[in-house]
Amino acid sequence: MSFAADPELERPRVAFALSRFSGTAVERNRARRRLRAVLGEHADSLTPGRYLVGARGPVSRVTYRRAQTQLLKMLRSAGALRGPKDSKT
Repeated sequence: MSFAADPELERPRVAFALSRFSGTAVERNRARRRLRAVLGEHADSLTPGRYLVGARGPVSRVTYRRAQTQLLKMLRSAGALRGPKDSKT
């Protein structure tokens, strides 16, 4: 995952890069939907900016829970995940 903060954006902009080596078109589209769902759950916590999310290897074996775990780990590592708005006190 690549991330570039852009405070001028109102909301995060996300693109997905899944090559043909990741699986069939159906498998890649399923993976994109899964990743979008994970990001949707955490949209309020994402820092405004541009995100590029990719995958290595076959995506058909990745469960929703694993996609969530890995994506959140990458977001935290990139510094792109803000804490809840209530915790600023």
